[in-house]
Amino acid sequence: MSEQSPVPSVHPATPAMESLKRVRTRHFQSAKEAGEPFTGLTSYDMLTAQIFDEAGIDFLLVGDSAGNNVLGYDTTLPVTVDDLIPLTRAVAKAVKRAFVVADMPFGSYETGPQEALHTAVRFMKETGAHAVKLEGGRRSAKQIRRIVGAGIPVMAHIGFTPQSEHGLGGHIVQGRGESAEQILADAHAVQEAGAFAVVMEMVPADVAQRVTQELRIPTIGVGAGPHVDGQLLVWTDWAGFTTGRIPRFVKQYADLKGALSEAARTYKAEVQSGVFPAPEHSF
Repeated sequence: MSEQSPVPSVHPATPAMESLKRVRTRHFQSAKEAGEPFTGLTSYDMLTAQIFDEAGIDFLLVGDSAGNNVLGYDTTLPVTVDDLIPLTRAVAKAVKRAFVVADMPFGSYETGPQEALHTAVRFMKETGAHAVKLEGGRRSAKQIRRIVGAGIPVMAHIGFTPQSEHGLGGHIVQGRGESAEQILADAHAVQEAGAFAVVMEMVPADVAQRVTQELRIPTIGVGAGPHVDGQLLVWTDWAGFTTGRIPRFVKQYADLKGALSEAARTYKAEVQSGVFPAPEHSF
């Protein structure tokens, strides 16, 4: 929350993850066991991937949020596998240390385990990603089990799942009151299906804490409070590019929109006034 002081982590950070030459699935498990919080951001291109990788961000998600942030869609629903494959390939080729997760978009795994495996194989063969992510708890357990059975790591995603926003009634916090048990059931289902980690989005902090305590696998919060094993944010929200309402759970760490806008205005003014290009910019 940008208007409040950040909540300190429940565990002190340790240098174990930072010292890794390449992050692997086992390192997220080790971080959970050591009480070491880890970090994730979305990325959709080579340039941001390189920057985040060099900064030590532990994993990069090439999310279907590219629909809103790259492709100009109002939601993630129109995003296709063919949209995400070149973006994922660019990110995977750019990093040296970070773990790259490819998001499986709506319509690429819902009909069953075989479709899910086909989509996951495409991402792994054509992009160089290290894992895939798909939404849904119990309803996606068979798909997760099939993909994992083929040797492909899966990051699960429960709570608010953007691909199901119409069925969920909009952007609404999941797991309040009696529905908290549904979150717990979904979390255990994806763990037993073989997911190596689970994202919880827009889940009350106390529910996320309970899930984190009960699960063997790492939990990753997107608006799920401080008592999880790792945090994930959409980088355009985090960097101040988002137009309109900023999600309550986002803290903005920069105003890149403002910086670029000012730079563009200055460039235009200097071209119009003849300041640019100056002699030093000419051959």
